Amino acid sequence: MMDLKKVKDVIDLMKENDLVEVEIVDGESKIHLKRPQAQTAMMQPVAMAPGPVGQPVSPPSAAAETAESAEESGLVDVKSPIIGTFYQAPSPDSEPFASVGTRVESDTVVCIIEAMKVMNEIKAETGGTVVEVCCKDGQAVEYGQVLFRVRP
Repeated sequence: MMDLKKVKDVIDLMKENDLVEVEIVDGESKIHLKRPQAQTAMMQPVAMAPGPVGQPVSPPSAAAETAESAEESGLVDVKSPIIGTFYQAPSPDSEPFASVGTRVESDTVVCIIEAMKVMNEIKAETGGTVVEVCCKDGQAVEYGQVLFRVRP
């Protein structure tokens, strides 16, 4: 049985470093902690900061039209719950977690977003078939940005 003090220490560590999720395995003991979505919503204003110079930014009207067309076509958007760097595979020489045509369930990991040197697995949170990958490997993503479109 894991010591309650150790668990509290891990929670404090998560708060201090603004971590979203952590999993620790020690022999047969395992602990998996995940902060609620309300905690990540505080990062939203940071997402409004301008991107690096030279990076194209699509106008808001184009993003709104894309969102409307996705809703009209019955597609479900898988959005980024955090700000970070999008990775489609666990390593550069590995197969992508999900690509166009991949069948996903709500608990299927579709990508990793690196934030503050922590790799966060992002799950589809919906069932269906991936019809569009909206980000490129290594691309910076913002909170709420569409990563994938899934046909239920």
